[in-house]
Amino acid sequence: MSNMVTIDHVSKVYRVGGQDFTALHDISLEIDEGAFMSFVGPSGSGKTTILNLMGGLDQPTSGEILFQGRPLSQMDRDELAAFRRENVGFIFQSYNLLPVYTVYENVLFPLLLNDAKESDVREKVRSLVDLVGLTPEIKKKPTELSGGQCQRVAIARALIKDPALVLADEPTANLDAENSYHILELMLKLNRDFKAAFVFCTHDEKVTKYIRREVRLDDGYVQWDKTKQPDGKLI
Repeated sequence: MSNMVTIDHVSKVYRVGGQDFTALHDISLEIDEGAFMSFVGPSGSGKTTILNLMGGLDQPTSGEILFQGRPLSQMDRDELAAFRRENVGFIFQSYNLLPVYTVYENVLFPLLLNDAKESDVREKVRSLVDLVGLTPEIKKKPTELSGGQCQRVAIARALIKDPALVLADEPTANLDAENSYHILELMLKLNRDFKAAFVFCTHDEKVTKYIRREVRLDDGYVQWDKTKQPDGKLI
């Protein structure tokens, strides 16, 4: 596998109440194509911050984020927007579905942003909705769905544009155990089928069973970086 994302000596400092708060301290990591990994740690450890930097939603205070060798800092606002549209799928804890749109329309929406014609992608949307098990709900709106169903819509929406990288922020936080395992099994299958890299941030211990690499953050520092071995242990 080749390297997709390079996090090169990245720090992030926020100004809070007139004082500086360092969310990340000199982080250096590489993430491969097709990864299935997670940043773990308590609230405030820097997990969401590092996902936002990788997705080009924020900029580091120092250091560099590179995607396929290209520094994100060298992209202007329009180029960053294009980078996100074309390469990154986002899955949020709160789903962030468009409430007035149906399942079909929510999944279709990213393609319309990329100037696709609905008639050209209709079958692709329907096929992906079917893949996540929501064909019977395809005409329903988010208020008519369960939490697990909303998360599956969010997964389909993230994958519809065939992204190289999927960033999932606490994707199981609002789900019960049964739905959490179902969502994780689905994302693992889609990781294998679509070859997209999945990077989570979570404090849900259930995720550990599925990921192949775990990076623990604490107070903005990397505490460990472990890879799963054939016996299932992280070392």
